[in-house]
Parts: sequence; C-alpha cells; structure tokens
Amino acid sequence: MYDLRFFRTRLGRAALASVFAMSVFAALSSHITVTAPSASLASLQVAEIA
Repeated sequence: MYDLRFFRTRLGRAALASVFAMSVFAALSSHITVTAPSASLASLQVAEIA
C-alpha cells in the first residue's frame, strides 16, 4: 500500500509530514518535566466559573 508512488502524491507527502511532525513533537515533549505549582503561584490563579 505504501510504495514510492504513494509518497509522490500530495496525500503521501502530507502523510510523511504528519509522521515527521508527530515524531518531533514526541521528541520535544519528552524533555518537558511537569512540576506542581508553588503555593504562591497557586493562590494567584483564582477563577470563577459562572
């Protein structure tokens, strides 16, 4: 199904770009660490939901 002819089409190039973008996103997001907000920052983030 995925041969050279497919990747020469516009859809094939879009599929390659999508796979490349997702792998870059995965590589970059693995470097981000999630930390808990500090108490002073948490006290500033007050919102009211109406």
